[in-house]
Amino acid sequence: MPDLTYAMNQHIATITLNRPHRKNAFTFAMLDEWAARLTEAERDPEVRVVVVTGTGGAFCSGVDLEEFGAHERTPLEEKQLLTDRVHQVAHAMDAMSKPVLAAVNGVAVGAGMDMALMTDIRIAGESARFSEGYVRVGLVPGDGGCYYLPRVVGQSTALRLLWTGEFVPADEALRIGLVSAVHPDGDLMDRTYALAATLANRAPVAVQFIKRAVREGARHDLRTALDLISSHQAIVLSTRDSAEARAAFTERREARFEGR
Repeated sequence: MPDLTYAMNQHIATITLNRPHRKNAFTFAMLDEWAARLTEAERDPEVRVVVVTGTGGAFCSGVDLEEFGAHERTPLEEKQLLTDRVHQVAHAMDAMSKPVLAAVNGVAVGAGMDMALMTDIRIAGESARFSEGYVRVGLVPGDGGCYYLPRVVGQSTALRLLWTGEFVPADEALRIGLVSAVHPDGDLMDRTYALAATLANRAPVAVQFIKRAVREGARHDLRTALDLISSHQAIVLSTRDSAEARAAFTERREARFEGR
């Protein structure tokens, strides 16, 4: 079996990290494939939602140290490795206009936690545990943890987690807003796919523009955000998606979306 798999069903694409013997620690090849699959899902009009998960008892334990630590690197080489290889997943995720859900089915540590933070919604199994463990080995978060975590849980809580490297169990992750829901491990995927199906059955163009508006709203002042949303609304109203959603609502039936 490949170390990373990709499947699509009912407008939902699933990216699965598949190295359970290494707690789904990622290799260079996995990073290349991960970024490529995200790009593929973004470009595929049949894909409306993406789910990311791991096999076995882990979501992702971060980088595979046996591969990443195999060679001595200069500071410049280290920077280029992060920029050119590791960060390509973050860039591909940032380019996604479609919802991305993480089904966290075990430990998410270091860069593995950062990868979960890149997604739009995190759903955890009861056994899930999170840790920004870089500081324990004298490192700074190398895959966006210092960017994403404060935006998810607030600066004070983020600094505590980043400075201590402590493990956060699923119930605590829910309390601080790190995840949006916790389910029994055996129900995790069914519940995640139920949410993904709900999102896939919403007007796809509206869903994508909502994601864009939320992201841009976090970067701009109110007047700019309102100016942006007025443009979005005018565009969305002109689509077949929007017309079908309004007709289905009026006629009290399920909408059937076939494109813009």
